[in-house]
Amino acid sequence: MSTVAVTQFIEAPAVDLWRLLVDLPARADWLSTVGTVELLTPGSLATGTSWRETRTRPDGGTQVEEFVVLEAVPPQRLVLTSPGTGTDYRITWTLRAARRRRRACTAVTVWQEATPTAPYGRLLALLFGGLAARAVEAALRRDLADLARAARPPAPALAA
Repeated sequence: MSTVAVTQFIEAPAVDLWRLLVDLPARADWLSTVGTVELLTPGSLATGTSWRETRTRPDGGTQVEEFVVLEAVPPQRLVLTSPGTGTDYRITWTLRAARRRRRACTAVTVWQEATPTAPYGRLLALLFGGLAARAVEAALRRDLADLARAARPPAPALAA
């Protein structure tokens, strides 16, 4: 199993960030790599909720990923699973109150754990482990930057 974790301090309350994370239809509005979101279960986000999203890969192609909520503890922890080809993924988001440069903020950490489920998944992990970890870290950093951008209040309109 390989794990990649990234933390970013975001100047927004955890409840506001949580609202963004769990508003599944709006994911494509704030996540720069998400093109579409298809809800597979009705209702609001809870354990068992599932959806499919189409993401743009770094090479310009697209990738469809399916997610299922394993745990949702508002506004502190969201745990997702995503089955892959030869590898299953577990993504954990945690939000905790923090202070940075004397300002209140939320420390948002996202972990991705990859567990090979087939022999070729183990082989790929051995061959491309470091490269894959760097790619995952870059993707997680981009998602955190998108979350921070989405949480920023809109700039005041300039008077004419």
